[in-house]
Amino acid sequence: MFDQEAYYLSPAKINLFLHVTRRRPDGYHELQTLFQLLDYGDELNFKVNKSGVLALHQSIKHRSQQIPMDQNLIIQAANLLRKERGTPNQGVEITLRKKIPVGAGLGGGSSNAGTTLRALNQLWNCGLSTAELSAIGSQLGADVPLFVEGNSAWGEGFGEKLTAVKLQASWYLVVTPDCLVLTSQIFSQENLTRNSPTIKMADFLAGGTKTRNDCERVSRKLFPEVDETLEWLNQYSEARMSGTGSSVFAEFANEARAREILRRLPNGTTGFVAKGLNSLESSALKSPVAAK
Repeated sequence: MFDQEAYYLSPAKINLFLHVTRRRPDGYHELQTLFQLLDYGDELNFKVNKSGVLALHQSIKHRSQQIPMDQNLIIQAANLLRKERGTPNQGVEITLRKKIPVGAGLGGGSSNAGTTLRALNQLWNCGLSTAELSAIGSQLGADVPLFVEGNSAWGEGFGEKLTAVKLQASWYLVVTPDCLVLTSQIFSQENLTRNSPTIKMADFLAGGTKTRNDCERVSRKLFPEVDETLEWLNQYSEARMSGTGSSVFAEFANEARAREILRRLPNGTTGFVAKGLNSLESSALKSPVAAK
């Protein structure tokens, strides 16, 4: 018997820019970035119960993208939240409909974890604040707090220091070549730029500050598919890579133009059109949405 059921959007993100500002003595990197949430993502359905069992059903097109249960950030997030609240009898059956490509720089796993924390905090009546949930999420990954807070944001530190921003509504075409890029692989490259000067958020938002993705040059060299996809998309609008790749994106004046280019995708790529969101709470895709 299920006590409550709810549907949540687990949104994708893109990095409008990504500057690596330094490598710390412990090997970790500090950065500046601008996270843009999108109205496109995975779908998570939660059915909570008192059985104490955490179950996950994954609807994934390619079996190679299915992550083992003990490594899945959804289950890890649920376990951490349950441990924090000391409620071992809380159970949930989660169904994931995977739409965000894996290893594509779109934050799929982090989004799933952050969305799970937000959903179960409400459905299990945990009563934790957003700051408390973000602290739990940061144990799972630097990007998880972004999806806990649910706002497009200026990111610093490892990406976990967030300042919500309001950006002009834009349409994006996101294209993903058939390759998987590991973040650790990119940040281990000696020729990665690690000394980009810091910029002020106010200066960037006022316009005129030149930015880039410091990981793009390395990823293009290691993965010809990324390089080819950027070259193709640049024909239609200025293209940039998201995160460490493999996905690339370009902004378009309207949805119709973005969808027109989507229909021309080259072989070996997939893509989608999405609108940028400033906040999940203020969008038409509010979370949670009662399951039908």
